[in-house]
Amino acid sequence: MFTGIDEVGWASLRHAYGSAEDVPALLRALASTDPVERATALDGMYDAVHHEGIVYDATLACVPFLFALAACEQVADRGGLVELLTSIGRGHGPEEGAENEGGTDAGRGRTTTDADRSGAAAHAEVRARAEVFVSLLGDRDPDVRRAAAEALVRFLAQPPRVLSLLRQRITVERDDRVLLALTESLGLFVRRHPAHAPEALDILLTLGTPPYDPGLRLAALGQLAGCAPDLLPADLVPTVVELLGERSERRRTGLSAPAEDGSPAPDSLAGRLRRLRPSDEEGALLLRTLHTALGPRVGDRIALLEGQLASPDPADRCNGVWMAAGLFREWRADYAVPVELIGGQLGAEARLLPGAAVSDRLRDASVSVLGDLFHLAAPAADHLHTLVTARADLWIHRWQRRAPTLGDPLKSLARSGDPRAVPVLAQVLAQPVPPDDLGRVIVHLGRSAAPLAPALRQRLGRVPLDSPDTYDRAVPLLSALTALADREAVPEVLRLVGGMADGVRLRPRVVESAVRALDVIGAGAEEVVPVLRGLLDSGCAGLAAGALWSVEGDASAVLPLLIRELAEADAERRRVAAEMLGRLGSSARAATPELARMAGAGCVWERVAAGCALWRVGGEADRVLPVLRSAWVEQPGVRGAVAACLADMGRAGAPLHDLVTAELGAPRRHLVRSGGHGSQDVLEDERLLRVCREVLAG
Repeated sequence: MFTGIDEVGWASLRHAYGSAEDVPALLRALASTDPVERATALDGMYDAVHHEGIVYDATLACVPFLFALAACEQVADRGGLVELLTSIGRGHGPEEGAENEGGTDAGRGRTTTDADRSGAAAHAEVRARAEVFVSLLGDRDPDVRRAAAEALVRFLAQPPRVLSLLRQRITVERDDRVLLALTESLGLFVRRHPAHAPEALDILLTLGTPPYDPGLRLAALGQLAGCAPDLLPADLVPTVVELLGERSERRRTGLSAPAEDGSPAPDSLAGRLRRLRPSDEEGALLLRTLHTALGPRVGDRIALLEGQLASPDPADRCNGVWMAAGLFREWRADYAVPVELIGGQLGAEARLLPGAAVSDRLRDASVSVLGDLFHLAAPAADHLHTLVTARADLWIHRWQRRAPTLGDPLKSLARSGDPRAVPVLAQVLAQPVPPDDLGRVIVHLGRSAAPLAPALRQRLGRVPLDSPDTYDRAVPLLSALTALADREAVPEVLRLVGGMADGVRLRPRVVESAVRALDVIGAGAEEVVPVLRGLLDSGCAGLAAGALWSVEGDASAVLPLLIRELAEADAERRRVAAEMLGRLGSSARAATPELARMAGAGCVWERVAAGCALWRVGGEADRVLPVLRSAWVEQPGVRGAVAACLADMGRAGAPLHDLVTAELGAPRRHLVRSGGHGSQDVLEDERLLRVCREVLAG
C-alpha cells in the first residue's frame, strides 16, 4: 500500500498549513488497527491535506496511496476513504473563487491559474483510476459499496457501463442503506448523462413502487422530483406522507435497519460531527432531497410539512421542523399553519419535568426555527408562552466558560413581539447576572416593553467602564433604550460616553451606539449638547453631527462638518454623513455637489446613501432615480433603503414602481437570491415587503 511513499518529496509539497512532511504519518495511520487513530488521521486529511475541499500538490500526491488503502480489504473504515477520494476528485485549487484574476495566495504563492489546474488535475487523477470503484461496488463492506456508487457515476467515463453496473448491483443488493445510495446515484447519473436518462428513469420508477421498502421508494421519488418531475405521481404529497408513516412503523418494529449503529463515536472531529447528526439521519436526508427538488412548489412543500409535523414519530416531526427552516428562509408564503404546528411540538415538552430527555431534541429544533422567524412566529406564540411559563429553568442558558444568554424559548417569544414576554423578561432582568443579549430581543417588543425601561437604565448604569466586557454588556442595553425612546436614560448614556478609557475593547462601537441613543432621546437635555460637540472631531463625527441636529436643529452648526465627512477616506463615514445630510433636508443644499459626486461612487451602498440624500435635500428625482434603479438591480441588500426612499418620494418615485411590483410578486426572498444565509434574512425580507406595500399604497 505504501510502496514509494518515502521517495516522495513531502517536505517540498504543501497543504493548508505549510509543509506536507507530516502526511506520510497520516496515510499510515489510516491503515491502523486502532479506530481512534484512524479517525484522527482522517480528520487530519480533511483538515490539512484537503482543507475545505481544496486540492494542494500534497493532495494530489496522496491519491495513489488512498486508492491502495481503499482497495485493501484488511483496512477498516474504507468507506470514508472512498468518500475522501470522491471529494478530492471534485475539488478545487487554493485560489478558486479569488476576487482578483491572477491574484496570489501570500502563504503559498499559488495563482488562480494554478488553482484551476489543481482542480482539473485532481479530477483527472481520480478518473484515471476509476476502475477501482468498479470492484469496490461489490465489496463485502456495505459502507464501501455505498460510497463507491457515487464515485462510479462521477468518474467512470463509460455511461452505458455505469448504468449496467448500477442495475446489476440493485438486483443483488440486500443492504437498505446501500440501496438508498444506489438510488441517489441513479439520480446523479440522469443529471450527468441526459442522453442515457430514459433507462435510468425506468429503474427509478420501478424502485418507487411496491414491494420495495418505503424508505427506498421515498428516495426514488426524491430523485425523480430532482431530475424528472413530470414523472411524479399526481398524489405526491399523500403518497410521501403514507410512505413516511410506513417507514417509521418499520423502524419502530425493527423491520428496517436502525438509523444509527449504536457504536460509540470516536473522540475526534469526525466522531463529534457524528454525534451531532439528526437522530434519524437517513430520514432527514430523504426528506431534504425531496424538499430541495420540489424547490418553488411551495404549496406542495407546505402540505408535506403538515404531514411530517403530524406524524406520530418524534424523529419524523423533528426532521419536518428542520425542513421547515429551509423553506421559511428561502421562499415567501403564508406559513401560519406550519408555524402553528411547529409550536404544537412544544405542548408535550411543557408538561415534562426539567431534565426529561423525551423530546429535548424536538423542542430545541422547534424553538430554534421559531426564533429565526421573528413576528412570523406569532401563530406559535401561545405554545411558546406555555413552555416559558412551565419551564423557568429554560429562561436563561448558562454556559461553562462565558456569560449567560437568554434561553431560546423566551427569546423566540420576545422576538415574535408577544407582550407576554415582558413580565418574564422583568424577572430575568432582576437576576444578579442577567443575560447580556437581553436588550437585543427587547427591541422587537415595541412600546409594550416600556415597563422594562427603569431596570434597563439601572443595568446600563452598572456597566463597568474599564472592562473587556463593556461592549457586550452596554450595546444591547443601549439598543433597547433607544428602541423605547427612554428620555430618562440620558444620564446613563452620557456616563458611558464620558467615562470609558481609550483602551477599552471596541470603545468606538460603544460610543457610536451611545450617540445613536442620544439622537433619539437627547432632545431637551442641555447636558447633551457639549458632549456631542466634543465628538465632532472623533471617528463618529457624522453620527454626532446628526444627533446635534436632532437636539438643536441648527444646520449651520453641523453642515460644514458633514460636507467635510463626505471627503473622508473611510467609506462608512462617507455613507453616514450622506444619511445625516438627508435628514437636514433643504438646509443642506450646499452639499449637493459633493452628494452628486458620491452618487457615482463604485460602492453601491455609498451610491444609495448619496442618492437618497440628494432627493431629501433637493428633490431632484431625475438625478436620483437612475442611481436607485441600478443599485436595486446590482445589490439586493440595498433594496430596503431604496424602498424607504421611494416611500418618501411618493408620486415622484412612480418610475421605479415596476421594481417594487416585481419584488412583491417574486416568490423567493431577496437576500437568498443574492446568496445570503444570515439568521435575520427572514426579518429583513419581511421588512422590505412591508415597505414595498407602503410604496404602492402611497
